Amino acid sequence: MATSLIKGSIVALVTPFNADGSVNYDKLGELIDFHVENKTDGIVLLGTTGESPTLTFEEEEKMLEYSVKRAAGRIYLIAGSGSNCTETAVERTRAYSRTGVDAMLVITPYYNRANTSGMIKHFTACADASEKPIIMYNVPGRTGCSISEEAVAVLCKHPNIQGIKEASGNISYLCKIAKYLDEDFIMYSGNDDMIVPTLSMGGIGVISVWANIMPQTTHKLVFDYLNGDVESARKLQTRYLDLVNDLFLETNPIPVKAAMNYLGYGVGPCRMPLDEMSAGPKAKLFAEIDRLKDELK
Repeated sequence: MATSLIKGSIVALVTPFNADGSVNYDKLGELIDFHVENKTDGIVLLGTTGESPTLTFEEEEKMLEYSVKRAAGRIYLIAGSGSNCTETAVERTRAYSRTGVDAMLVITPYYNRANTSGMIKHFTACADASEKPIIMYNVPGRTGCSISEEAVAVLCKHPNIQGIKEASGNISYLCKIAKYLDEDFIMYSGNDDMIVPTLSMGGIGVISVWANIMPQTTHKLVFDYLNGDVESARKLQTRYLDLVNDLFLETNPIPVKAAMNYLGYGVGPCRMPLDEMSAGPKAKLFAEIDRLKDELK
C-alpha cells in the first residue's frame, strides 16, 4: 500500500507565545490560516522549530486539539511526538495520533545515543503504538546521534513507518538511504539549503523553517522540481540561499522568530533557554530581509 504522506512544502511551524510566556492560540490560528492561504502543503506542529522541549504534555495536547479544529481539514497536519525516553515517545505518539492529525514526526532518541538495535526497537515501538503514519526524523546536529543505514533498511519495511525527514546535511548519507525509497517509504529534506539535492535523490518535499516567512516560494521550488522545471527550482534554491543561511545564524528557532517579528507576524519570544537573537547576527538577518522585502511571500 502506497504511503499516505504528501508531497510539497511542509512548514515547521513556530509556536507563538504571549509576553507572559503562555501559548498564543489566537496567533496560532492566524498562522494556520496564513499557510492555508499561501500554498503551504502541510504543517508540522510541536517540532524543533515549535520549541517542543519547552512545552508541557498538556500544552501539546491542547495545541493539537486547537490546530485540528482550526485547520478543519484544509491542510495536512503532522505532530511531533518524539522523546529520548522510548516509553514517553510511545505514550505521546499513541495519544497525539488520536487527535485528528494526519501523521506523526518522531525524532531520534537524543542524548542517549542509542545503538542500532535500540534505535530499531525505539521506532518500532512508536510505529506500533501510532494510529497514523510515522515519519522518522534524523537530525544528528541536534540530537548527537543518527539513524544508521542498517536501521533504515529494517525500519523502512514497517508498514506504519512511511518516511524520513533527513536533516543530517550529509549528502553521502542521503545518497545511501535513497536506495530504500519507494512508494511505501518517502523522504523529505530537513535542510532548507538542500531541498534541490534531496529532491534529486528521490525526495518528495521539504519540512521547512524558511517556509514560515516565504511559503509560496518554498512551495513553488518543490513543485517546479517535481514537475520537471529543474532550472527554476535550482535558481530559487540559490537565489534565497543567503536568507536561508541567515535563518540559522543562531540556534533555530531564534532567528526565524526574530525574522517573523521583524516582518510583523507578532509571534512573541522564544522560551528559555533560547534567548533573544544577539545584535550582530540580527543585523545581518534583517539586512538580508530588507534586501528581499519585495519578494517575501
